Amino acid sequence: MANATLAGLMRRDIRLKTAALVLFAGLLMAGTASAQVDLTGTWGARLHKEFVDRGHGPDVVDYMGLPLNEEGRARALSYSASELSETERQCLYYPPHYTEIGPFGISVWYEDDAVTGRIVAWRINGASDRAIRTIWMDGRPRPSKNALHTFGGFSTGAWEGNVLVVTTTHMKKGYIRRNGVPSSDQAVLRERFVRHDNLLTITAFIDDPIYLTEPFVISRTWVLDPSIQQRKYSTPCNPKLEVMRFRQTGVVPHYLPGKNPFVEEVSKLYNLPVEAVLGGAETTYPEYRKKLGGYEAPAACKRYCCGWMASSTAKGDAPGITGCIERENE
Repeated sequence: MANATLAGLMRRDIRLKTAALVLFAGLLMAGTASAQVDLTGTWGARLHKEFVDRGHGPDVVDYMGLPLNEEGRARALSYSASELSETERQCLYYPPHYTEIGPFGISVWYEDDAVTGRIVAWRINGASDRAIRTIWMDGRPRPSKNALHTFGGFSTGAWEGNVLVVTTTHMKKGYIRRNGVPSSDQAVLRERFVRHDNLLTITAFIDDPIYLTEPFVISRTWVLDPSIQQRKYSTPCNPKLEVMRFRQTGVVPHYLPGKNPFVEEVSKLYNLPVEAVLGGAETTYPEYRKKLGGYEAPAACKRYCCGWMASSTAKGDAPGITGCIERENE
């Protein structure tokens, strides 16, 4: 009888150990499935890609390739860069998609659960005065549409193979281009993070029912660069309360309809029709070039002549290209 009892206990012990091993293996597999690719590291910006947007910034009225509706165009044309001199408006360029439209490198790391090892969230920081972005990976529900909107928004992520797909809502209003092209607090940002060896590419799709007629797509690539000393944690920009001005009260720098003095600037620089410069969904497609039949390029380059080399202080970045900086400064 004692032997039978001992044998039963041994069999139960074996079953318990087997179950524990299966559970442990399941947790390991779940942990692997939740993070198909390691995105951690310090990623340096390379400004030769879309250098105008990521470097100097675009011309004041240059909306080509943006699917603006009439409301979005009117809002953009009312923008004056002087509004950034107001302390309560200095954070307006920091919605989540500033990751793609800004010139900075980014740091990426994750937070995991100490017990299960599962990745709970990915963190992204890309500027010393911008709030850290959090991408929740634990399946938490999206807040109510009436919940607080922040500069960081609310982001959730899921893996599709080796691609991290991120959806962000609850963003404050901001900009999709560094010349005042607006994004509303109703916008939805969808991003796809793809790593190829030492390159990280993020493709963003911005749906905005207020200012856009179709999604605005933007893609940026960073290079893994451990030599960059970039802060992981930052001191976020916080807008101050509006205060009375010494000269004028309650005034926000802006241009009234039809009064923006820069509407024809890009048109004259590049011999382009004004309607092309003002953007719209049609200008996002290659077929739009057919409307520019008979186009003649300017006789001489007067701006952005040699791309990113013109803004580079490092000699030898673009061998064989000379005189760029001189022409830019003429």
